[in-house]
Amino acid sequence: MARNFTVQDAYEEVTVTVTGTMIKVRAMPTYLEDQSSPEDSYYVWAYTIEIENHGTETIRLRSRLWRITDANGQVKEVSGMGVVGEQPFIGPGDIYTYTSEVPLPTPSGIMKGYYRMQDRKGNFFAVRIPTFSLDSPFSGHQLH
Repeated sequence: MARNFTVQDAYEEVTVTVTGTMIKVRAMPTYLEDQSSPEDSYYVWAYTIEIENHGTETIRLRSRLWRITDANGQVKEVSGMGVVGEQPFIGPGDIYTYTSEVPLPTPSGIMKGYYRMQDRKGNFFAVRIPTFSLDSPFSGHQLH
């Protein structure tokens, strides 16, 4: 069963572009006990991401890069176009939300990364994703 979000489970990062646009990214991880198999060294988390556009222009999320580090220090990079099969437009004042999952061979880990965004003029810019910890009830300590 997934545990509920608590305030301590929300991680935030704010990026201000060269044009002054402020983009806030919030990450909320949840350990998925029902999809995990600790006896097989298989641990799964869902993570919900909220992207808030505090600017005056519509932006578009074009791609992402994740660096996922397990408790053994092994790093996996995941990159690709958009998120969950979409390249969403995010208007001024809008919040785009999606949920995805990540498995690890260890009971804890860390995720961080960035989105590559594009403005209406075709300019690309990076938006940081907050570093967040993946903690299961089987980890000896929490990373955050």
